[in-house]
Amino acid sequence: MAAILEDGKLRLSGYVGDYYFSDGFTSSDVVVALASIDDGDDLTVHINSGGGVATEGAAIHALLSARKGVTDVVIEGIAASAASLIAMAGATVTMSAGAVMMIHDPSGYTFGTSDDHSKTIEGLEALATAYARVYAQKSGKTAEECREIMKDERWLTPEQAVAEGFADETTEAKALAVAAFDYRLYAHAPKRLTALAVKKDWSAAPADRKAAPSAASTRQPQETSMTEKTKADEMTAAVAQAKADAAARIKAIMTSPEANGREQQAEHLAYETDMAADAAVKILATAPQGAAAADEPAADDDTPDPKTYEASRIAGAGLGGKTKTQQPQASGSLVANMRKLLGKEAV
Repeated sequence: MAAILEDGKLRLSGYVGDYYFSDGFTSSDVVVALASIDDGDDLTVHINSGGGVATEGAAIHALLSARKGVTDVVIEGIAASAASLIAMAGATVTMSAGAVMMIHDPSGYTFGTSDDHSKTIEGLEALATAYARVYAQKSGKTAEECREIMKDERWLTPEQAVAEGFADETTEAKALAVAAFDYRLYAHAPKRLTALAVKKDWSAAPADRKAAPSAASTRQPQETSMTEKTKADEMTAAVAQAKADAAARIKAIMTSPEANGREQQAEHLAYETDMAADAAVKILATAPQGAAAADEPAADDDTPDPKTYEASRIAGAGLGGKTKTQQPQASGSLVANMRKLLGKEAV
C-alpha cells in the first residue's frame, strides 16, 4: 500500500489501482487512510503518480471531494492520467518546482465480437465525458474544451498548469524524484520521461510474474485502464486462443462421422498429433472399422507373428492402405494429460 497518512498529510505514490506493479494505491487504501482522521479535519494530499486505472482514479477523486474538511493537493514529481483527475479534488492545487501534470483520454481494450468492442467504446466515451466535467469544474473551462485537451494529451509544466487553470500555484521547493512508471506507454510523453523510463528500466511487465495471475483475476473482464494493454495481457489472450483452437480441433476429429468405429485411432490423431482436423478425418475415412487394438492379446493368448503385428501396426496408423488390420491404441496417460491440459476430464 502506498497511501500513507501522517500528521495531516496523505501521501499517494505509485500506480493508481491494484495492478501488476508492486507499488501503488487503491480507493480502498484511501478509505482506510481517511478513517484515521475526522472528516472535518483539514488535509493535504501529496501526489506522485504516473497514473493507472481510470475508474480507481475517479473513485479516489470522489472520496476526497466528499470530505467536509478542506482538502488541498500538492503535486510532487508527477500527476499523470488518472492521478491528474485525483488532483482536481484539491481546493488548492500546488505544483512543486519541476513537477509535471498530464491530462489525456482514457483508453481500454476488448477481446470479442464487434458488439463487445462497441460496448467498450460506449464505456470509454462515458468515462471521458465524466473526466472532462471534472477538469472543467476545476479549470473554469467548458467540458468540450477540456475534452479537446484530453484528446491532444497535454503535458503541463507548473506554470502551464496554473495558466490553464488546472493548478492554483507553484512552489520554489525542489520536486521529489519522478514516480517510477513506463512513460513510453503514452503517445506524447516528454522525451526526458521516456528516456528516464528506459534508463531505470521502468517496464509495464509484471514485477512478480507469480503474483500476476491472482492480480488479474480480481479485475473485471473489460476493466478500463488509462494505459495501453500490457504484454502480459497479450500473452494471456494468445494462450487462451491456442487452447480454444486445440479444443476445437480435437472436437472436430472426435465427433466426426468417420470416427465411429475408429475411436482409438481418432484419439491417437486428436491427442497425440498436431495434424489438422480435415487431414485427420481423411485418414479415418480410409481406415477399417471395428478392429481390435494392436496391443490387445489374441483370444487364445498366443503371441502374434512379428511380421503380422508390424503390418497391423502400420495399417492401424493409417499408413498401410485399406487392409483390414488392428489399430494402435492411444497412450492412456498421454490422452489423459492432454485432456487435463485442455480443461477436460478423462472419460
